[in-house]
Amino acid sequence: MAFELPKLPYAYDALEPHIDARTMEIHHSKHHAGYTNNLNNAIAGTPLENQSIESILKNISKASMAVRNNGGGYYNHRLFWEIMGPGAGGEADGAVGAAINKTFGSFADFKQQFSNAAGTRFGSGWAWLCKHSDGRLEICSTANQDNPLMDVEGAGCGGTPILGLDVWEHAYYLNYQNRRPDYIASWFNVVNWNKVNELFGK
Repeated sequence: MAFELPKLPYAYDALEPHIDARTMEIHHSKHHAGYTNNLNNAIAGTPLENQSIESILKNISKASMAVRNNGGGYYNHRLFWEIMGPGAGGEADGAVGAAINKTFGSFADFKQQFSNAAGTRFGSGWAWLCKHSDGRLEICSTANQDNPLMDVEGAGCGGTPILGLDVWEHAYYLNYQNRRPDYIASWFNVVNWNKVNELFGK
């Protein structure tokens, strides 16, 4: 079965003023759609065609660079849309909030470390909050469309991503230009901690 571009659970303008409608429209309907279509083309007629995206990524070392780049792009953006929402933001609560406080000392310390991972990623890439099988949380970043599910060198901290921030320029340049730190700070106002809690509990 071919992968499908997921519908956003909110309107393109729902995250304004933090992420503008034009950026959201281009990011979703052009960039994510492109990764989705290219992934389907790359796996067509191969054994990967009937696998889940998670299964593909966990064995990505055996796949082509086209599958790696576009499979990562498909998965990463699908998560990105889910963990954002209108009327969101604030401090993490619930189980993930408790785990953040336990791991990083406080939400403020977590926010600083996560922002640093996103801000210091050279070129294009992502910052991640991952949950390990033992419940441990860890922050890391990856280049391009790599993510911690991948079985390749440089794919981050391992574990399962429960929060991801896109720091490719296409994610913010129309509104923030070269001011990536401003984009990162503003993005925390749209994080849907209810969804992150749901992912943390799985």
